[in-house]
Amino acid sequence: MKNGFEKVGTDNAEHYVWENNCNGWHLVQQKELSIIQERVPPGCSEVNHFHKKTRQFFCILEGKAIIEFDTGEIILNRNEGIEILPGTPHKLYNKANIDLIFLVISQPESYGDRIIVEE
Repeated sequence: MKNGFEKVGTDNAEHYVWENNCNGWHLVQQKELSIIQERVPPGCSEVNHFHKKTRQFFCILEGKAIIEFDTGEIILNRNEGIEILPGTPHKLYNKANIDLIFLVISQPESYGDRIIVEE
């Protein structure tokens, strides 16, 4: 660690696997702020859910995301993002033929704050 700072990335961050072989890396993991880089393979998605307290921002690094809301879908391309407010049901899909890579920035952290919506 040079000058008291340490680089963080997918090669040294805490890693986890979620739904359908998707991956996440905790780049920043604090109670008041979470930054996770995620990889969603083609054809995979997350479950429809919302957060009671957590505000999130999704920023697409590679690929194309489809985020479904009660009011319809929004397509996010590379270098685009969207803020999702607490209480907003949403579901992210990767319907493309390449991996979807994105950052999800949560404040406060979303761990323990996810409520699954019955479909």
